[in-house]
Amino acid sequence: MQASFDFSGASVLVVGASRAGIGALIARAFQAAGALVTITGVEEQPAEEDRERFRYERLDVTDAAAVRALGGMVDKLDILVNCAAITSRGQEMEPTFFEKVVNVNLHGTFRTAEAFYPHLKASRGRLINIASMYARFGSPRNPAYGASKAAVEQLTKSLAIAWAPDGIRVNAVAPGFIVTEQSARSRTDPVHVANVNARTPLGRWGQPEDIAGPVLFLASEASAVITGTCLAVDGGYSGA
Repeated sequence: MQASFDFSGASVLVVGASRAGIGALIARAFQAAGALVTITGVEEQPAEEDRERFRYERLDVTDAAAVRALGGMVDKLDILVNCAAITSRGQEMEPTFFEKVVNVNLHGTFRTAEAFYPHLKASRGRLINIASMYARFGSPRNPAYGASKAAVEQLTKSLAIAWAPDGIRVNAVAPGFIVTEQSARSRTDPVHVANVNARTPLGRWGQPEDIAGPVLFLASEASAVITGTCLAVDGGYSGA
């Protein structure tokens, strides 16, 4: 990734990157490619290995005032990556928790996109949302997550059309099964892990760094005529 992309001097904000997962690896990849990277999360501090690496802003994406306040603190932004999301396998049939998942995953994505729209318009920038393979598949144990991520994919298409006249490109990446803290609970089920491996043509779960490359591609000039797309990064699972 370092050899393929040059983001020297670009200002990047990765929302939802405080833990050692997809967001953090995306932030590190942008930094390795020369970008000036800020990350956010709900925790007091980011993962220990990132505390000296990035500017960190604590942010709850369900707090509209806090999101707008952060927008007011940022002078320039070239690339916004929306990674903030929650899920809890087997608990999402509970209505209050269902609402919370949708609020974070969908409404949070729109809140940050809307708050930083003026910045992206000024820079003719790029917005990359993190959707999910579950945007395309039913999930009996993650109905809120699947519904919210399907909506994120649709939101991506709509914003791409709405903001194209401003020179803003809007795309999404749809990860498959990735080894992260968020998937830790599901990975305690050996039958589930084996079934995923058997169904996936590449025969393995993805790693967070597997998502970073496609995100950098969508943020780069190599994808200059791509907008409104959702790129599956799932080892072939969705095409099997």
